[in-house]
Amino acid sequence: MSSPLTIGSTLKLNTGAHLPILGFGVWDSPQNLTVKSCLEALKVGYQHIDTAQGYSNEKEVGEAVKQSGKARKDIYVTSKIWEAGSDVDSTYERCAGSVKKIAGDDGFLDLMLIHNAAVGAEPRKNMWLAMEKLHAEGKFKSIGVSNYGIGHIEDMKSYAKAWPPAVNQLELHPWLQQREIVEYCHKNGIVVEAYCPLVRNQKADDPTLNEVAKKHGKTTAQVLVRYCIDKGWSPLPKSDNPGRIAQNADVFDFQLGKEDLEKLDAMPQETPLVLAVDNKSTA
Repeated sequence: MSSPLTIGSTLKLNTGAHLPILGFGVWDSPQNLTVKSCLEALKVGYQHIDTAQGYSNEKEVGEAVKQSGKARKDIYVTSKIWEAGSDVDSTYERCAGSVKKIAGDDGFLDLMLIHNAAVGAEPRKNMWLAMEKLHAEGKFKSIGVSNYGIGHIEDMKSYAKAWPPAVNQLELHPWLQQREIVEYCHKNGIVVEAYCPLVRNQKADDPTLNEVAKKHGKTTAQVLVRYCIDKGWSPLPKSDNPGRIAQNADVFDFQLGKEDLEKLDAMPQETPLVLAVDNKSTA
């Protein structure tokens, strides 16, 4: 019988590294609150902070890591490259800039992702080749992608030395399950991360969700976080409210049963809040 999951549980990546099962997202976290929110998250037990160049708060995440008093090895940090330079070398410098902002000249990032496949085939290639270099140098411990469909990941085989990517970060929740790409990732040893797991609180009044929450004596947000975990995904809830930051991590004293999961799996699939991948595209 497997051990119950805890906030310290991890998912093993194909690089041999271990990704914390729960992450703390800082999308849309204003710079003046990011340090405080990250410190609050680390205090209540989160071990992973997920930022991006496009969030404009990498520096603040780095500051929180420094101020936390925790050893660098005990905090898992992810960032994402937003756009490529004109070639691999200039793209390498853009990637290296994230390391410098977050961890300093001699530092490293645990995971670097390409933020979005929609930038086009050549920029995606330049980004991946630049990230491979930094991975080989130990500056990125693992490398992966975000918002990639099946066609995009298959297309990487034509140039990637490191394939498959370690992670694919996707918008995932009961109303956008993206089953085809999720199944593909699981089949190919790609760990799936879930952004927008709380559906930006837009489903807080949903009757089925409330029924499951009431059954377990939990909030709707806690059920949504646990749903991701029970599906084998690593959710990245975000908040700048200290109470909700703690609440979103308090999801390891219950588990959704088969009936709960079936009810949530049966939700109608709706328009994405951010993006649903195109599994056929290689453009």
